[in-house]
Amino acid sequence: MPTLARFAMFAVLIVLPINAQTKAQLSPSSAPDVASLPQFVDITASTGIKFEHLSSPEQKYIVESMGGGVALIDYDRDGWPDIYFTNAQNVEMARTGQKARSALYHNNRDGTFTDVTDKAGVGYPCWAMGVAVGDYNNDGWPDLLVTCFGGVVLYRNNGDGTFTDVTKQAGLSNDSLWATGAAFGDYDGDGWVDLFVAHYVDLQLSDLPRFGSAKTCKYRGIDVQCGPKGLKGSPDNLYHNNGDGTFTDVSKKAGVSDPQNYFGLTAVWSDFNADGHLDLFVANDGQKNYLYQNDGSGHFTDVALAAGVAVSQDGAEQANMGVALGDFLHTGRSSIAISHFSDEYATLFRNDGNMSFSDVSYASGIAPATTPYVGWGDEFIDSDNSGWIDFFLVNGHVYPQVDSLPAGARYREPKLLYQNQRDGTFKNVSKLVGPAIQIPQVSRGVAMGDLFNDGCVDIVVENLTGSPMILRPQCSTANHWISFELEGTKSNRLALSARVKAIAGDLVQTNEVLSGGSYLSQNDLRVHFGLGKRDSVDKVEILWPNGETETLSHLAANHFYYIKQGKGIVPRP
Repeated sequence: MPTLARFAMFAVLIVLPINAQTKAQLSPSSAPDVASLPQFVDITASTGIKFEHLSSPEQKYIVESMGGGVALIDYDRDGWPDIYFTNAQNVEMARTGQKARSALYHNNRDGTFTDVTDKAGVGYPCWAMGVAVGDYNNDGWPDLLVTCFGGVVLYRNNGDGTFTDVTKQAGLSNDSLWATGAAFGDYDGDGWVDLFVAHYVDLQLSDLPRFGSAKTCKYRGIDVQCGPKGLKGSPDNLYHNNGDGTFTDVSKKAGVSDPQNYFGLTAVWSDFNADGHLDLFVANDGQKNYLYQNDGSGHFTDVALAAGVAVSQDGAEQANMGVALGDFLHTGRSSIAISHFSDEYATLFRNDGNMSFSDVSYASGIAPATTPYVGWGDEFIDSDNSGWIDFFLVNGHVYPQVDSLPAGARYREPKLLYQNQRDGTFKNVSKLVGPAIQIPQVSRGVAMGDLFNDGCVDIVVENLTGSPMILRPQCSTANHWISFELEGTKSNRLALSARVKAIAGDLVQTNEVLSGGSYLSQNDLRVHFGLGKRDSVDKVEILWPNGETETLSHLAANHFYYIKQGKGIVPRP
């Protein structure tokens, strides 16, 4: 998030060819119908959610601008996603000892939610930034990891509607830096999820840079908050799960300690080159990204530059914020989309296989409309259950002061939706899916999941100022869908990083169970596929995190399936 505007970005349009394998997956005859797009409706008021994210009117310090992560977590395992909103005090509050209340809302299964924060014991973790979900003790109950300005807080799910702060006993209390993006993943395949935590700026409340005091505290001639440029960064941390409720810091040994002290934001695990070992992608703000390749022996090597994801196609270090993974081409490989600051553009790195990516931001049509905005949470979503994932992005500036400028950027900004054209390109359909996403807001985190178990993926947006926005698509029943919830046995219980392939006639899709991502946020852990007009799935192939594969055949559409490793489809416990 650079504080100096990047004027006159000269982007060269490079049309990168789609290889033969990719072409074989695309069907030009199946062009999407814009008329089939659902209308997204803001249903926040009817849900009973009264949450308000705190903010300061002037946002004089960078730490006041960067929070707003949100998580979908089925904390009581009833099959209905609940919502956890992080909250953050401002500098003035912190100096007077006041705290901000984060909130957990229970899904009532009738379109409404109930605030259960106090009973659950998760209201005041810290100056909260983001959140990730993982079962650190492998008891089958999803736990919450909250990242903070001042470290992390690990909440153990007790299985009775309450959580216990186990940060100290888990060995994580020594993490006292400004933690941002976190993600759980079993990188060594021992069945226990490990934890990566990215860190941002080295900032102390006792020594805050003065508003507008330096060149890096100006934006288009006006005084603004300072940072991150001009400030010091902080190293990252990888914590190995010892299998006994504790973690050990293995950052340096594993090669992911970030000795350059980059400004880390969002992180996500995925096996990008399909070699059976989890790799790690870290988005760094205003600096090169990291793509850590796992060699299978507990060590990682940063290959981002060689892989083509460190910088943009013109060699620029961008303000990398949110990260979305998705197989938008049906190749079986997860590509990477990243949101950025204004005067830049959201990048789409196409995964070409063998740890090689191509920047297709302009060739795909994603780049132009994103350039004026400051992007944050982003995700791929099959908004119409067509079987082709679209791209959704929320925006919101960091400087309230931009509203004083005569033209250009504004503090509150609209959201964007791009429809997958099924040929490697996307179409900006933001103004065709209802007025709700056009409402200007100061948005940050995004989490997606089927909140109402009706086969349509809903969107939860946490805004930096004021109320969140719950977007519900008015889905047509003409298209079918299928959803999977996985439970590992030999693999970690939540099946994090499991990969699912669904084959329905000529439609072949791949998705994976992910911890973290978007912008400091967490999606529903269930894997959802739209099927278009197909009313069944011929075959489902599951690649479990420990390398085992499992195949299921002839599944009817429009159902949720609970799959236990080695047991196939079983009733929900």
